[in-house]
Amino acid sequence: MDFRKGKGREELEINLIPFIDVLLVILIFMMVTTTYSKVTSLQITLPTTTDPDKTVEAPFEINVAVDTQGHYAINNAPVSATDSPALADELKRISNEKGDAGKDPIITINADGLASHQSVINVLEAARLAGFDKVTFAHTSGKK
Repeated sequence: MDFRKGKGREELEINLIPFIDVLLVILIFMMVTTTYSKVTSLQITLPTTTDPDKTVEAPFEINVAVDTQGHYAINNAPVSATDSPALADELKRISNEKGDAGKDPIITINADGLASHQSVINVLEAARLAGFDKVTFAHTSGKK
């Protein structure tokens, strides 16, 4: 019961200044006592210039072209293969004729933009069947 009817209560107030002082002391303590670990740097081996007297050997490459009708040409020579196994046999034959015995060729697929997707997949499957795992795609810009 409140017997003091005319007096209002004073609102309690929290003094934040001691709280800020304590936080500042803790922050300074943490900054002084923290040990900073050294960041390890990456060890990168940069390429060096090659000796100008030394010639760079070009990789053995087989270029397979695919036109819009699904016809194939290997190294600019048309082939009659229409499916993956026959195309794989042609790739093996070209590799044995022109390539080194120990080097796998790089198969470069140069397909026309309007060639069917299946025609390009047939070349990929033929490279897999022939045992060649280095396959890349050639790109030519449409701008002239």
